[in-house]
Amino acid sequence: MSFNKITIVGNLGRDPELRYTPQGTPVCSFTVATNERRKDRAGEMQDSTTWFRVTLWGRQAETASQYLTKGRPIYVEGRLRVEEWTDRDGRQRYTLEVHATDMQFIGGGRGEESGPPPAKGAAADQPEAELSDDDIPF
Repeated sequence: MSFNKITIVGNLGRDPELRYTPQGTPVCSFTVATNERRKDRAGEMQDSTTWFRVTLWGRQAETASQYLTKGRPIYVEGRLRVEEWTDRDGRQRYTLEVHATDMQFIGGGRGEESGPPPAKGAAADQPEAELSDDDIPF
């Protein structure tokens, strides 16, 4: 048995890009940055940012495209893949890619008191859990 699940709480690095497959299925892509603060060897606090490329499908893709903007906080669950590619200079590069299965808005956006209802995947009939600042691990 194997299991691949990742949970990310971070901020959008760019506005979402919505497109459609030839069959008409919505696909939305965007980047999410997570930040971690830790001490270096000299005892100085250093910020470390990790970037993830996120892909959403179906109704969640359309919802993300409609409501998300660069800088907005978001909660994403999905499966993690590492994509390997070669840049223009011939160097091997790696990208962390998340195929999202669930997404929830955190906080308000575009002047709203709170975000729109969370977009749910297959678990749409389950009760929704609200995140508070105490639930976020950083």
